[in-house]
Amino acid sequence: MSITDAGAVSAVISERKPDVVFNCAAYNFVDRAETERDRAFAANADGPRILALACRQVGASLVHFSTNFVFDGAHDEPYIEADHAEPISVYGASKLAGERAVIEVGAHVAVLRTAALYGGPHSFPMRILERARAGGDLSVVSDQFVNPTYARDLAAAAIRVAEEGTAGIVHAVAEGCCGWDDFARAALAEAGMTIEVRSVSTSGYRSPARRPANGCLASTRIAPLRAWREALHEALNP
Repeated sequence: MSITDAGAVSAVISERKPDVVFNCAAYNFVDRAETERDRAFAANADGPRILALACRQVGASLVHFSTNFVFDGAHDEPYIEADHAEPISVYGASKLAGERAVIEVGAHVAVLRTAALYGGPHSFPMRILERARAGGDLSVVSDQFVNPTYARDLAAAAIRVAEEGTAGIVHAVAEGCCGWDDFARAALAEAGMTIEVRSVSTSGYRSPARRPANGCLASTRIAPLRAWREALHEALNP
């Protein structure tokens, strides 16, 4: 079932009558979105709106996940919920459109913005370890900063938000920020690997989509998740 198939989505929600729906569906190919704008907006804006409408019909709450890419990254401090969103990529613009769509639909909607989410086999730390074991290049951007956030911690935060009936925008990220290069070094250290990571600037790492230099988030609504290094240790040492 596609999240953009309004009839199918409505039918499933009407049949199952959930109390809460967690929307994890997204188009997250940041660079491809620059040339696939329609696909990005269909999945990240139209789909969430359709899901929010279906939830409203049965009185279900919706927890929708979003991203630090809704900001331009020019701020000096971590972004909080009240800061003005100004995306600099098609992906970021599509996610912001999705936020606005679901909030406009109903009051029982929480939008959880997060950053640098990892936890699956293809997430950033696992790709770094794979490249290191294969003897690949470990040049990593040093002037883009994020809160590396473990998916398990985000999931627990999402459940708490749903249980407490929180609505509106919430930033849910690990405590602490770092550059992607330091994130890579920490992953290698957890794996006991002493391989050098070469720090490079964004200008030397060309990509179709622009990324926010400051992608760090903070919250005025909930406590930060546990420190990113502590979570990374657990993630890589199960």
